[in-house]
Amino acid sequence: MAQNWTPNSWRQKPIQQVPDYPDQAALAATEAQLSTFPPLVFAGEARRLKSQLAKVAEGDAFLLQGGDCAESFVEHGADNIRDFFRSFLQMAVVLTYGAQLPVVKVGRIAGQFAKPRSSNFEKQGDLELPSYRGDIINGIEFTPEARTPSPERQLDAYRQSAATLNLLRAFAMGGYANLENVHKWMLGFVKDSPQGERYRKLADRISETMDFMRAIGITSENNPSLRETDFFTSHEALLLGYEEALTRVDSTSGDWYATSGHMIWIGDRTRQIDHAHVEYFRGIKNPIGLKCGPSLQPDNLIELIDALNPTNEAGRLTLICRFGHDKVAESLPKLIRAVEREGKKVVWSCDPMHGNTITLNGYKTRPFDRVLSEVESFFQIHRAEGTHPGGIHVEMTGKDVTECTGGARAVTAGDLQDRYHTHCDPRLNADQALELAFLLAERMKSGRDEKRLVVNG
Repeated sequence: MAQNWTPNSWRQKPIQQVPDYPDQAALAATEAQLSTFPPLVFAGEARRLKSQLAKVAEGDAFLLQGGDCAESFVEHGADNIRDFFRSFLQMAVVLTYGAQLPVVKVGRIAGQFAKPRSSNFEKQGDLELPSYRGDIINGIEFTPEARTPSPERQLDAYRQSAATLNLLRAFAMGGYANLENVHKWMLGFVKDSPQGERYRKLADRISETMDFMRAIGITSENNPSLRETDFFTSHEALLLGYEEALTRVDSTSGDWYATSGHMIWIGDRTRQIDHAHVEYFRGIKNPIGLKCGPSLQPDNLIELIDALNPTNEAGRLTLICRFGHDKVAESLPKLIRAVEREGKKVVWSCDPMHGNTITLNGYKTRPFDRVLSEVESFFQIHRAEGTHPGGIHVEMTGKDVTECTGGARAVTAGDLQDRYHTHCDPRLNADQALELAFLLAERMKSGRDEKRLVVNG
């Protein structure tokens, strides 16, 4: 148990990125109601994820974390969840095949509703209103009614998360993730792309392997690992009142767990060591993430690691690096060296999205070549430092959107207006996400081959 910690001790600390609820009594009533609801996830599931992340920290697995920038109420539907899951499975199978490592699958889903903002207000013409902070807080429509933070939205977010989790569990454990379905995961608009052809060839090789295994008596019927997969959920835990309401004691261990998601993370804007978010996170036993941006200095990172993972438990802490393609070479090596010098056990993950946002034709976008450049640098730096590039953290969707420019089937600046559907930040479409997975697989395969050369002399 963290010393002098309770689920509400964060309320005694300064806090950033909180909405200004006009009705505090309604907020308290909503949080009290949430505290009576069933947990969304369970402590045993969170512990299973932590044990898998411990393997990532040791270099024996790879973390794939991805999903929506910000989930919305209006786009919640079975088809959207299914298409995201299909795209995610495609990425995972490409990475597993290329890296010859288990892939730990963590979605930005079933809870990714709240978003930090650089300004508390947004102005259009002469009208200034509170910024949109995600559907769990207020609405995206630019009206005073929609932009007023409403506590009741937390109840809607909980119910949507529960429904999403129910469907994801069914997909992961009910046969949809069966490797015999590897060809069926292809999304229609990806079929005729260069990535679609590459994936088809890979799927053919997997199907041939499955045929061979079936011939020697190993089938999905007698080997559950071929037909089922672990799939975990995650989100940025920005709205601490919501998190507190869903923080529960595990009956088997007596430890506190956030039951809003298997893994939650602290954003780059809320990682002040003496503030509320770090205070809340230090007391829960879930695996957690920490976003690391260009302003984070090595000494500050070590202080945060000591506060968040004082027992140096492998799998507890994932450092999600989001520097930008032009800053990663300056920022990342000094953080790696500090962590290595202090003997800290962490997962290193690359977020190549958040540091590469620009504006074109009035739209926020992320050029795909900059995304790839940051990933390339991340792998090269870890190889040079002798450390394990443990994961990737991307904003992506299974939909055919035009939000990030570039890719093999290039989205141009003029295309952005065609299918720009995000409620917040631009996401990779399924074709771009698959292209990224193939690049990652190639980098991990070359790293594995180099290690073999060293070992074999």
